[in-house]
Amino acid sequence: MNMRVYLLRRLLQGALTLLLVSIAIFAALRAAPGDAADLIAAGGAGAEAAQAGSEGERAALRSELGLDRPLWRQYAVWLSDMVTLDWGESYVSGRSVWNEFLRRIPVTLQLSIMGIAVAVGLGVPLGVAAALRQDTWVDYSVRVFALGGVSLPHFWLATLVLLAGVRYFTWSPPPGYQPPLSEPWANLTQFLWPALVLGYSGAGLLTRMTRYTVLEVMRQEYVRTARAKGIFPADVVQRHILRNALLPVITVAGIAFATLISGSVVLEQVFSLPGTGLYLLDAVKFRDYAVVQPVIVFFAAWVVLVNLTVDMLYTWLNPQVRYG
Repeated sequence: MNMRVYLLRRLLQGALTLLLVSIAIFAALRAAPGDAADLIAAGGAGAEAAQAGSEGERAALRSELGLDRPLWRQYAVWLSDMVTLDWGESYVSGRSVWNEFLRRIPVTLQLSIMGIAVAVGLGVPLGVAAALRQDTWVDYSVRVFALGGVSLPHFWLATLVLLAGVRYFTWSPPPGYQPPLSEPWANLTQFLWPALVLGYSGAGLLTRMTRYTVLEVMRQEYVRTARAKGIFPADVVQRHILRNALLPVITVAGIAFATLISGSVVLEQVFSLPGTGLYLLDAVKFRDYAVVQPVIVFFAAWVVLVNLTVDMLYTWLNPQVRYG
């Protein structure tokens, strides 16, 4: 298949996916009981607070926020503003959503990048070691480690780490964001533990996938032939096993990277990191549609973009997929 046709087809699929996601987000927020006007008029979240404020005040707020328009018109206006990066202002704080998003996204990206670095740095070597030492204590230990990574929830592990840090090391997350350029040590201590927690689940998945693919390649005839020729074992592993076994791992690593950025939402709340995840959670409490909708669409767009990049990389590394 022509590379341009393949790329165009994937871009159209990604655009259609984002359109469906935007419709689903818009419909889900409008279907939920209450709206932003109720909570803003009451001055807080909660059912009792939502009853506060007169009906006239709430109607005036709905008119001001454009919530009294037909749903199709609200969606059309929002989609147009979303595409042109005119994300409007927060219903609650009154600040520009786009500017606030740009201020917070470096925190989320740094956490996600450090998380995938931990996942790849631990998962791939451990998976290879487990496969090369199959059915030994090394293999069993690595499999237990990997199973813990895929089964333990982020929020539970993050809470344990936070409690242990406070109890045994008198450590607690520093307030605010410590920039990596001006405060490198403070930034490292601020992001190290959340990155380890976030990367552990990805490491578990990568370990299991790497072990499986390496074992599959080790059973191929060309590997046995290479060994029969007397090639040094380290060269067999490097030239014939890893080169073929790591191709599927690239796909899994890409999926893990795409999901880690959404997983950072919970960790930002636990470790008080002022990223887009914490911004989103605060906006959800107040039905702040102006913030919730574009941020969730960004997360969906991130997943689509990362998957597209991984597919492009995979087809470049494996010509059989490109022309199959």
